[in-house]
Amino acid sequence: MLNSSGQETGYVVAALLFQMLLVAHFALRRWRFDVAVRYGWIVYALGIPAAALSVLLLAGGAPRWQWTGGFLYLAWAAFGFVVEYVRQIEWRSPVRWPVFVPYLALYLATSMFYWWPLARVGLWAWLAGAVLFVAATVLNVTSHRAPDGRTPPTP
Repeated sequence: MLNSSGQETGYVVAALLFQMLLVAHFALRRWRFDVAVRYGWIVYALGIPAAALSVLLLAGGAPRWQWTGGFLYLAWAAFGFVVEYVRQIEWRSPVRWPVFVPYLALYLATSMFYWWPLARVGLWAWLAGAVLFVAATVLNVTSHRAPDGRTPPTP
């Protein structure tokens, strides 16, 4: 099992990697939408190792703030994968509220449970998470418009 220092390090690495993954994915979605759609399933698949880390943290007695994010990531990833890749539901345009609300709630819960608790580690970690969260959010919002202003289709 991980000692408390290893647990904290594992959490910080997972939290920052999650935000970096989102920045990379949304940037790709913004400028190479076709590639982002083709490989976007990887973002969801990485919920599995995130949840595995959460199992290790939980089993090692880590506090709740360290292991919650990985389980939320897995829930968001499973929901998103089924909606986007299995059922191929177009839910963004027009907005399909029965999909939009749980998707957004799970996404934001995952982001917040990875970002906010970084303040317990240190201001540097929280600020790094904040910068990455803002960058991911800006890229996410702007990636829903194609260069010609139209809304790009989802897979």
